[in-house]
Amino acid sequence: MLSFEMNDRKKIGLGLTGFGVFFSFLGIVFFFDKGLIAMGNILFFSGVALTIGLKSSLQFFSKRSNFKGTISFGVGFFFVIIGWPILGMILEAYGFVVLFSGFWPTLAVFLQKIPILGWIFQQPYIRSFFDRYRGKRVPV
Repeated sequence: MLSFEMNDRKKIGLGLTGFGVFFSFLGIVFFFDKGLIAMGNILFFSGVALTIGLKSSLQFFSKRSNFKGTISFGVGFFFVIIGWPILGMILEAYGFVVLFSGFWPTLAVFLQKIPILGWIFQQPYIRSFFDRYRGKRVPV
């Protein structure tokens, strides 16, 4: 059985990842504020690196199957930094979907097991959507 030990580095990493998502969301809400979006990106990257480790992060982003997503995400980040946040966020969103598309089935199973929220995700229409991808689940 796999055990998931939550040490201080992983706790800080999850916190930074959460703050990264939060600041990116605030940047979008405040009409694509490039400062908030850039800060969210930096916090997200550092949070992922702390959560799964620097070596694992480099291996994940440099895998041949993830090149398209990594390049798209990097170019999007560059566009956010130089002052084109809308184009940058579009490229980052595409890169995010390409990079993390293998984790959606695992997330779907997790969401269905949450006590109250899981009831919503177990409804027939939503469940049939999730069941299409259940066979492609990535081990976490």
